[in-house]
Amino acid sequence: MLGECHNRRSGFWRFAVVFAAAGALAMSGCASGGGGGGGDATSASPTAPAAKVNEIANTVPEDIKSSGELIVGVNIPYKPNEFKDPSGKIVGFDVDLMNAIAATLGLTPEYREADFARIIPSIQGGTFDVGMSSFTDTKEREKSVDFVTYFNAGTLWAQRPEAPIDPNNACGKKVAVQATTYQDTDELPAKSRACTDAGKPPIEIVRFDGQDAATNAVVLGQADAMSADSPVTSYAIKETNGKLEAAGEIFDSAPYGWPVQKGSALAQSLQKALEHLIETGTYKEIAANWGVESGMIDKPVINGAVS
Repeated sequence: MLGECHNRRSGFWRFAVVFAAAGALAMSGCASGGGGGGGDATSASPTAPAAKVNEIANTVPEDIKSSGELIVGVNIPYKPNEFKDPSGKIVGFDVDLMNAIAATLGLTPEYREADFARIIPSIQGGTFDVGMSSFTDTKEREKSVDFVTYFNAGTLWAQRPEAPIDPNNACGKKVAVQATTYQDTDELPAKSRACTDAGKPPIEIVRFDGQDAATNAVVLGQADAMSADSPVTSYAIKETNGKLEAAGEIFDSAPYGWPVQKGSALAQSLQKALEHLIETGTYKEIAANWGVESGMIDKPVINGAVS
């Protein structure tokens, strides 16, 4: 998770790699049931709606305030943070939190789907006001946009119970990832280089355009393990009903952040809104509803990258 997202979603260029044997896997996104082998995805229990706080709402940039809308760029699926329920509605931890943020600011969120790699450029170009797709706040990304941190996540591997794997000794193994995530661009290449430097076979990084497909590849035995953000892996393990289990412990903790235009006052507005939700307990309630309390933060900051 250090570095790029914890999509940790990282890198700016997304690409799909199609497995010849994985014709049943939808590269563009959702496999049925999401994490592979689980039941239909459902949203968490509803939380009490947040209310507008005038003092905070008055800090919103005038162009956004006058429109009454907060245009949010999102890429799905990335359970449990952002995905579609059986009715097609976009749900998740990130969604519930952004809904509460927007309400505090007196705005109506409008979610617009986009390729992950297009969200930050679209924020720079003014198409989106903010991004909401489990972005890891990194120093490299901070050159392009500002971030407001709202969560901490780490990397966690998953494996089939009958085929255990050591994340620190996976030389020669096939590891599934969502393309352009931190795990794809940073974590696995570094581990693979360590393998080859030691005279061992490299890790075969098996890239998919959607996390559901990466998860299914492990369930179906087309990959030995998967690596993803800790809340994503934990949710996948839960959904697959015993077909996957954690491999090792969570490592490489880094902050998720909401990207906004460089220098935009919207960053301060989002920060103040989240501080309010933390103080009122709404933030904790939302996190608990999605089972991600372990990643809660005490105080949001602007541009809090650790690497």
